[in-house]
Order: sequence, then C-alpha cells, then structure tokens
Amino acid sequence: MTIRSAPEIWEAALGQLQIEVSKANFHTWLSKTRGLSFQDGKFTVGVPNTFIAEYLGKNQLSLIEKALTDVAREPVKIEFCVASDSETSVARRTKLPLFNPRYTFDTFVVGNSNNLAYAAAAKVVENPGLAFNPLFLHGGAGLGKTHLLHAIGNKALANHLAVLYVTAEQYTNELVTSIREKTTDEFRKKFRSVDILLVDDVQFFAGKEQTEENFFYTFNELHSNNRQIVLASDQAPKAIPMLRERLRSRLEWGLVADLQSPDFETRLGILQHKAKRDGVDIGPDVLEFIALQIKENIRALEGSLNRVVAYSKLLRTMVTPEIAARALEDIAGKEPQLAPITPNLITETVAGTFQLTLSDLRGKRRDEATVFARQLCMYLLRQETDCSLSEIGKVLGDRSPSTVSYAYEKMSGAINNDPLLKRQVFNIQQRIHATRSHN
Repeated sequence: MTIRSAPEIWEAALGQLQIEVSKANFHTWLSKTRGLSFQDGKFTVGVPNTFIAEYLGKNQLSLIEKALTDVAREPVKIEFCVASDSETSVARRTKLPLFNPRYTFDTFVVGNSNNLAYAAAAKVVENPGLAFNPLFLHGGAGLGKTHLLHAIGNKALANHLAVLYVTAEQYTNELVTSIREKTTDEFRKKFRSVDILLVDDVQFFAGKEQTEENFFYTFNELHSNNRQIVLASDQAPKAIPMLRERLRSRLEWGLVADLQSPDFETRLGILQHKAKRDGVDIGPDVLEFIALQIKENIRALEGSLNRVVAYSKLLRTMVTPEIAARALEDIAGKEPQLAPITPNLITETVAGTFQLTLSDLRGKRRDEATVFARQLCMYLLRQETDCSLSEIGKVLGDRSPSTVSYAYEKMSGAINNDPLLKRQVFNIQQRIHATRSHN
C-alpha cells in the first residue's frame, strides 16, 4: 500500500525520526508538528511557532528530509510553516483520522513479549468497564503501547462507543487552558462523558499536583460509572517517581500488563507483516537477517527495513542478505556518528556562557545569576538527555529530584513567556550541538 496524504506520510516519518533522536528532543521539537501538504516534491510541515521552525531548519533538516524521502519514496524538500492553534486543530479534524487506521488488532503482531497486553486490550473493548478496569499498559519506547491504544479506539468506534484518546500532556494543557478561560465545566464534560478514556504517557502526570488532583476525580467518576479507562506509560505505576500514592493505587486497581522487547519470532513476524503491507518484495532470508540484527524495539526494526529497501533502490539491485548487511552497516554504522550529549557537555557549556565555574553550578552560591544558570542547566539536562530527576540532581551537587522538577517547570514557563530568554536558550542549545558535532 502506498501512503499518499501529507498527514500519513508525516506520521510515518515521525515514527522513523523517533529512532534517530533522543526522547527529550523528539518531545520538544517534533511531537507537536503536523504534515500539512505535499506537492511537487515539496513537503510542508506545520509547527507551533517560529522558534521550533528555526531550530528544526538549522539542526534537523537533513535528517527530516531523509526520513521523508524514505517514506514517500521520492526526493523531498521540506518547508516549515507556523500554523496557529486553530489551523492545527482543523488539520487534526480534517486531515488526520481520530485513530490511526493502520493500528488495529489485526495488524498487531502477537508474541510471548506482548500476548497478555494484547489479550487484555481486546477484552476491554468488548466489555468496557467490566473487565480489567483500569487496564494499565507499560513498556519501553516502540514496543506497541500506542498501537494497542489506537486499536482499542478503532474497535470502539466500530462498536459505536464514545471513546477519547489523549496524552497526559494534552490533558494537562487542556486543563490549564480551561482554568484560564473559565471553561472547566466543558473540560469536565469532555473527559467524564465517554464510554472509554485512553490516556497515553501517564508518567507525564508525575509531579504536577493540580493535574494529578483533577485526573484523580476524573478517574473516580468514570470508574464508579463503569466507564472503561486504559492507560499507557513507559513505567509501571509503582515505578513512576513523584506520583501521589492515592492515584498510584488506583492505577493498579485493574490489570497492569507489560510489553517487553520482542523475541526473534515476533520480530520476524513484524517484518513479514510490514513487508506485505507496504508491498515490498523481499526474501525470507533477508527478513531473518534483519530480525537477528535489530533487537531494541519495533520502531527500530521497521526503520531498519526501510533503510534496507531504500539502500537497494539506491543501488538498483535486488535485496539480498549481503545488501542488507551493507545497508545497515553503511547507514547505521559507517556514517560519522555525533558524540552523545553528556551532562558534562551541558554543564560546561552553561558555565562558560555565564562565566561561572563548575563548582559555582554545583555549589551553594545563591546569588540571582548563579541560581538562574543552575536552574537553566537543570532544564537543559532534562531536555537534552535521558537523565532522571535524581541523576540530574546528583550532577548539580546532590540536589533533590523535587528541586530539579521545580526548576524545570519554572524555566519551561519562563521560556514560553519570554522571547528573549527563548532566544538565549536556543543559542546555548546551538553551542551544545555544535560542540558535540566536533568531538
């Protein structure tokens, strides 16, 4: 099947880009983008603001164009266009389906690593509110959590049920907006009048007291009325830091099911399904080779198949295990690799920017300039690395996770409201990435 619409092409490209960039970078720069149009080789991506457009244009252009070229199967030039909230919401309503039509139970490849999660998801949509309420799915990135949520959504719509999918971040943002605009009644009605509520990335609730409080009552009302709740997270409820105990206990009321890294048979099945779906003529020996090489997650697996196919087309040759080996080596291994962004790189860059020493950042100095630099450093460590709150605290003088969380939230709000600060942070990030590229 050939993907044609801009939203579908962009969605597929985002799946590949999630393999290429860190989770923090994907969340910050790419998660709120939309595919708007694709004509005559020019692809237009809608972004929330000029800051994101400029960053992507300067730092991720070639990576994004490569991903789009792989998906569209033709050369692509990209253009970033700032789209208003109303425009992006219209794009979501008119161009994107409520649920990804490719994410169904039929297209989910079941194996030993995910059979419990699959069976439970299929069960709850047939008997919402009666079986496993709530259902809590957890596992690492790219293992199928979002696929199952969308499969539930697609099946629920087919069964004429009222279903709503939202990420924890979207829930938080809508709550804040409803409070600011005094539309909390509409917010409450939206989330408490459905048959099935699907919430992705639940770990985002942690540490956000007002959001946790609100979701606690949303959960209680839905559950008491036998409305189905399905949640997904990268961690089990008991492992999510800074989550209030009373909400944590409710998340564990029903069934907690994990999705693990797929075994060889499941990986092979996933590749076979993708090749058939995309109309790719590829031998079983090649698929077995890829399945043996790529073990991390489903996104990496599918991205590797895309690479192999693109590489064979570039050489205008049949796909063989030898060609697959060269493709994975040349594209994933032999290209110059950027050095990872380390905590030391970030702290040294911040210290140099503000003419401080590392001892100043890690020590007890409390003057305004040093405190600001330290909080900004915490923000950047959270954005640019996968360090936990406690790990960031240790980097900056054994400070507590709550201190780091407070600094991150404070700096996030300040950056969103101050264009000059936003520009300053952007320049620091540029220096960090430039330093990394020369290491």
